[in-house]
Amino acid sequence: MIRLDAFGTPPASTPTADAASPHVFDVTLERFEAEVLLKSKEVPVLVDFWATWCGPCKTLGPILEKLAAEYHGAFLLAKVDVDKEQQLAGYFQIRSVPTVMLLKGGQIVDGFPGALPEGQLKQFLAQHGITPAEPVAEAAAAEAPPVDPEAEVIRLRHAVAEAPDDGALKLDLVLALLKVGAAAEAETLLDALPANLATDDRAVKARARLGFAALLKDAPPAVVLEQAIAANPDDLRARHLLGARCIVEGDSEAGLVQFLEMLKRNRAHEDGLPKKALIDAFRVVDDEDLVGTYRRKMATVLF
Repeated sequence: MIRLDAFGTPPASTPTADAASPHVFDVTLERFEAEVLLKSKEVPVLVDFWATWCGPCKTLGPILEKLAAEYHGAFLLAKVDVDKEQQLAGYFQIRSVPTVMLLKGGQIVDGFPGALPEGQLKQFLAQHGITPAEPVAEAAAAEAPPVDPEAEVIRLRHAVAEAPDDGALKLDLVLALLKVGAAAEAETLLDALPANLATDDRAVKARARLGFAALLKDAPPAVVLEQAIAANPDDLRARHLLGARCIVEGDSEAGLVQFLEMLKRNRAHEDGLPKKALIDAFRVVDDEDLVGTYRRKMATVLF
């Protein structure tokens, strides 16, 4: 285990995660929410904070990758190069490498510093109910994957190029861009829509979703925001960012809960931000019953 006096040690040539393994991948701050926190709600994720200049990391890393392959997807291994991802390492207060954290259900449940031998690593996994899975059958592996959001953006780009006057196609592209986090391009396209589409329900929802996405540009991961709220329930900024994350990621009720709690605690916060956040969320959320429920709850608080 090597302590970090400061990040920024000049890295040597940086190895990347084994591209041949579907269970091992490099992760960045921008993709941490989608590839680690959200994914950990489906399958446990080990996060390996490492550095190229760290000797113990060179011992631990290959063992973790070997186990990820042998466990056939019973857990995923996300690798974070602390020199390249200093902000992400800072969020998790990494003070030495290697450091490994285990996330399940969107939460950190355990971890350890330093390099453990393979036997102890297997014991660590077993303590959390992680045992080797059966290899995926060829037939299952051959099943058609779900639509790739990036591929959908490419498809719609081509479609718009072939029919540049088709405003509806452009609106489809706006919504696809929002799904991959390309908020700036989506906003440019949205601003250029003809007047008859600018008031379309999907355009209104896209505009509201853009507002939430803009909040998250440099926001901490959800787990950090949850820790901040646990430490100080009156941290309305953390509640606002967490609510926005939930809305953008499709957990509508969790987002509405945060915004309503903001309203209860301080309706005048930042010139009425809690009420505005709720109203913007009502525009984004598709579940009319859920929106109706929270509209009534908002009215109860206000009146």
